[in-house]
Amino acid sequence: MNGFEIYKKMDDDVQAIYRSRILTEILLSLNEGSRKLSQLREITGSTSQALIPKLRKLEADHLIETKEHEYFLTQTGKIVASGIADSFVTFWTINKFKHFWLRHYLEGIPSPLLKEIGCLYESEVLKNRGMKILNVYNNQLRMLKEADHIYGISSVVTKGYADSISERVKEGISIELIVPFHVAEELKQSPYVEKLAALKSYKNFKLMLMNEDIKVGLIVTDKRLSLNLYKKEGVEYDISTGLFSSDSKAIEWGERLFWYCKGKADFTKFQ
Repeated sequence: MNGFEIYKKMDDDVQAIYRSRILTEILLSLNEGSRKLSQLREITGSTSQALIPKLRKLEADHLIETKEHEYFLTQTGKIVASGIADSFVTFWTINKFKHFWLRHYLEGIPSPLLKEIGCLYESEVLKNRGMKILNVYNNQLRMLKEADHIYGISSVVTKGYADSISERVKEGISIELIVPFHVAEELKQSPYVEKLAALKSYKNFKLMLMNEDIKVGLIVTDKRLSLNLYKKEGVEYDISTGLFSSDSKAIEWGERLFWYCKGKADFTKFQ
């Protein structure tokens, strides 16, 4: 049974929640913690007469319960409320950055990470424009300079990136980088091959080869996330626009993306 068929079979229960502002707000509020009736009145802007029938419905559906005049989510209620909250955050993130998503190649992001794209809602899109022709690049270099550890997926290589990475490695910062084949070929050329040779003895540096073409550019540190994508057609890497965040959920999302790709990478060829 697919999602549409399930929706049709459960339409009364499912639609009742999404149709009702009060039901939705009660569940989202209780997803943050227990509430008294007076608190729910304040949060929803509704009267007790409007709230009580909704609360009784949620109790009848075993989604909430009361203890000492406070309302709590049941275990199944927590699952439902969390799913509702996640769906709203996902829609919000898609809408907030809709021009960024529409103009870029999302197929480069693995499906499991796309499903969690709501984690990026506390981000901002930076662009190169006007006098800030290197805005994205300079922000990324600043990230590298301020980091205490660095994970990266590189779809492009520049002398500035290479110099920053080399400097941080020599300072003792732990750095792990993943590159696709086309970047690996560039790294075999001067001046990159010499820089790599100088880093071979550093145990805090790992350079790994991805066994497939990567269509993302990622820098994730202990402090910030930077995400670049290919343009819509999936041919040209977009260095002029990037998504940046210092939010902990976004950073964790970036780490999961890195570890997902690392599971498909091979670093023995660079040792």
